[in-house]
Amino acid sequence: MAKNDTLLVRLKPYDPRRGFVLRRYTYAGIKFHEERGWYRVDRHVGDYLRAVRQVLGDEHAPLAFDVHTEAEAEAIDAEESQATARKSATHPVNATSSVTTADLKGDESEAPSEDDGSAQAAQSKASPSTTKRRARSK
Repeated sequence: MAKNDTLLVRLKPYDPRRGFVLRRYTYAGIKFHEERGWYRVDRHVGDYLRAVRQVLGDEHAPLAFDVHTEAEAEAIDAEESQATARKSATHPVNATSSVTTADLKGDESEAPSEDDGSAQAAQSKASPSTTKRRARSK
């Protein structure tokens, strides 16, 4: 099998939201598994797999296989590895942004003031026993 007489094929990665539901497919005695990646096949097998759909007999279903030359397959793998690396780089974990109780106690400017109407309304709604407890604690 010469390299120019072969193609690389793989089942498209499982993604039911996009309609990619096949995980295994058998043709010409070759069992294709989605998790195993690229397979080198003869050109006539690749040409047949190029037309296979995710759902048998449904011409509107997405294609089941990626069928490419070796150079195209390497470019696709490079793009996919960059996309996953880029995705993880855009979602850094920022551990320094956590708020502690010391941060809350130190920031008195955002606390409601005594003459705020909402504090008085909350105190007036409190039961008499709650008001007595507050007075004792002061």
